[in-house]
Amino acid sequence: MTKENKKSGILSLIKSSYIRSFLKKYWLSYVLGIFFLVVIDYAQTKIPVYIGGVIDSLKNTSLTEERLIGDALKILLMAVGIVLGRVAWRYFIFGTSRKIERDIRNDLFRHLEGLSQNYYQQHKTGEIMAYITNDLEAVRQAMGMGIMMIFDVACLLIFILSGMVTLVSPSLTAVSVIPLAIIAVVTGLLGPKLFKKFYARQEAFSRISDFVQEDISGIKVIKAFVQQKKEIDSFEKVNQNYLSKNINFMKTSAIMDPLMFLITGLAFAAAIAFGGYIALGGDISIGDFTIFIQYLGMLVWPMTAVGMSINMITMGSASLKRIESVLDAKFDISDRPEVQEIESFSGSVSVRNLTFFYPENDIPALKNISFDLNEGQTLGIVGRTGSGKTTLLNLLVRLYDAENEMIFVSNTDIKGMPIKQLRTNIGYVTQDSFLFSDTIGNNIDFAGGNKSMDEIKEAAEFSCVHENIAEFPDGYDTVVGEKGVTLSGGQKQRVSISRAYIIEPKILIMDDSLSAVDTDTEERILKNLKEKRKGKTNIIVAHRLSALQHADKIIVIDNGEIIEQGNHRSLLQEKGLYYSLYKKQQLEKMINEED
Repeated sequence: MTKENKKSGILSLIKSSYIRSFLKKYWLSYVLGIFFLVVIDYAQTKIPVYIGGVIDSLKNTSLTEERLIGDALKILLMAVGIVLGRVAWRYFIFGTSRKIERDIRNDLFRHLEGLSQNYYQQHKTGEIMAYITNDLEAVRQAMGMGIMMIFDVACLLIFILSGMVTLVSPSLTAVSVIPLAIIAVVTGLLGPKLFKKFYARQEAFSRISDFVQEDISGIKVIKAFVQQKKEIDSFEKVNQNYLSKNINFMKTSAIMDPLMFLITGLAFAAAIAFGGYIALGGDISIGDFTIFIQYLGMLVWPMTAVGMSINMITMGSASLKRIESVLDAKFDISDRPEVQEIESFSGSVSVRNLTFFYPENDIPALKNISFDLNEGQTLGIVGRTGSGKTTLLNLLVRLYDAENEMIFVSNTDIKGMPIKQLRTNIGYVTQDSFLFSDTIGNNIDFAGGNKSMDEIKEAAEFSCVHENIAEFPDGYDTVVGEKGVTLSGGQKQRVSISRAYIIEPKILIMDDSLSAVDTDTEERILKNLKEKRKGKTNIIVAHRLSALQHADKIIVIDNGEIIEQGNHRSLLQEKGLYYSLYKKQQLEKMINEED
């Protein structure tokens, strides 16, 4: 393991600037928690002194009733104080760790919301879920229990060892605590290994989380193709890998506690042997020996806690490293510092010599794309599957970024205006028609959340889905389930169209969003589009060319290039790819009608 990983395994929680920001924010809570922790640790080490004094007084027959009652009351009061102190430090330290957990989770979610599509193509959903759940829990444990153990161990060792030396015998203390040196050796050997193995365990957990998430999302496909057995076998392999990584980690982790108990046993053996010897020789009293044995018993916790704290801090630092890898991911798409909102946003679109490569791909997805679309016009985009149609739309709304001065909206380079202004004025109906697990009404009013029911119904009527919604028992209050699972494909598409239409965008983009509706419904929606969005810009991607016949301009894309451009009539006259696709669809329509 590298020197850097060793360092990150032990000290990253302290050296991390991200964690230091929370320590700075909640320093008072930690200080108060540590203060109460120190006070009760000190109080605990005083109880053996009173007990030892009582024993010596009994031996010397000097114990009085008043002293016995007084010492008993002191011990009782100290016990009550210790209980209250423990409640206090738990509130401040553990409570603060919960607040840090909340803050980190908020930071993670906020950062994830700002990351581009490229990040989500490289990182799966289950992996991201592992960061925000399992890894975050390990960090919280380190910031709560881990920090508590560090200070608790340090304070108890200082108070106990100083009491042993000053109140009993320096030589007996030296003999008894020599085994403690073994702890330093164990820490140095096992700490880096724990970090490496826990990191590997978390990676395995990410894979198992992603596998389950993906399988549940695709459960209909799995059942349709009767692949349950195959998926169960695949899951068993992923699960076995997680088990193996877990066992590898636990093998190393499990060494800690037995070693600490062994060290404790050695210390007790040395104390009893040597302490008994010098007590019989009269160098220390029976009461002193009793104090020492109690102190030694109190050392069991800090010596055991050393191993536990190492485990906890190591796991927290490994998980923190994974979380910081997300927080360190750069925003590929963001506003320039100098951007300003344009005064008047029109629906004009101009694309000039657009060439685009996806990351880590040397084949262009789009090549030399150029076209102009005036405000109020409708553009149709046609092309075979994989030709680059959706890529072009994603670039228009900056889900991916093209080079400067390639895409202009409202006569402005889209990189020269705020992303929020650009996307607020564009209604984008994507191919997948994603709906949230919420009511139909809230899904339609997703962008604003402030539309009236009349406006929501109007948007539903525009996309010809109002009649379907009215048939549901709960109407617009019907909860559609995860990803809109309770709706048909056509209904999901039409609700998605309503969601884009209701914001009254200057530009409405529909990416093959009529593919799941019948031809009659398609014609009604296109009629509404022509009438109710008159004077506004529309961009329609469609495989059924009937949806594009009334478009002002049509571009035909093939292998990332525009090979034809014009309107429906002129493209038919060219007898190119558009003509070929049109004739094919006409033939299919005739065959279907004959059937």
